[in-house]
Amino acid sequence: MSTASSTSAPATLTDLLAADRDALDRAAARADLADPALSSVRLEAPVRPGKILCLGYNYRGHVPDGVHPTADDPAFPDVFVKTPNTLGGPTDPVIVPAVADDVDYEGEVAVVIGRRAKDVDEAAALAHVAGYTILNDVSDRSWQRRQSQWAMGKCFDGFAPLGPWLVTSDEAGDPQDMLVEVVRDGIVTVSQSTATTIFSVARVVSYLSSVMTLEPGDVISTGTPQKLPDAQAAHRPLRPGDAVTVRIERLGELTTTFIGGPA
Repeated sequence: MSTASSTSAPATLTDLLAADRDALDRAAARADLADPALSSVRLEAPVRPGKILCLGYNYRGHVPDGVHPTADDPAFPDVFVKTPNTLGGPTDPVIVPAVADDVDYEGEVAVVIGRRAKDVDEAAALAHVAGYTILNDVSDRSWQRRQSQWAMGKCFDGFAPLGPWLVTSDEAGDPQDMLVEVVRDGIVTVSQSTATTIFSVARVVSYLSSVMTLEPGDVISTGTPQKLPDAQAAHRPLRPGDAVTVRIERLGELTTTFIGGPA
């Protein structure tokens, strides 16, 4: 569907992101104030992105005393993609594939593009961001290790639960000041601030836009912190029946349950 005209309102959130301000005001004026309770509806992914771009190794880990925290920073972001079949809603279960024996979770801040961005300066990059949500970059490590490219380990069906909603930039605040935590089996396994990312949201949006045009609704997932040492030592692959909650300051919580596939 095209974006709103003077007589019709945008139909999807992606349409809204691409619409002009007048169209947004018209859509808000027509909003049904008697919408059903959140508990009575099934949420889908907040956007249907044309591109899901992801970062690897974007958080600094522990460094020995006397070593500068940026000593091992790479010069450029490590970028990979997740294909459209991976997208899932915030309450959709994820099937643990029969051929996957090392399924893992990665809780991440996901950036949603609001304005078309091509060759944007870092200083102007955040003006192209509509807001933020949560992505669980589910991955199978054994498939990921089979080859130099990560696609086969990252792109099983449903391996990108997204949501539960889009928090606009003005409500989300500074993307470099959010606490990212993951809870599994009632235990916090990840806890680290986005202040420790190597590449800021602004830097990443600028960098990606130098190669490709970022369109409204596109998602950039900004990487995951390392697991805490005790959690890493006790880690086991995800199995049917497991659940993982990603909670991010000011963005909310995304809980993903894992189930078995067809017999």
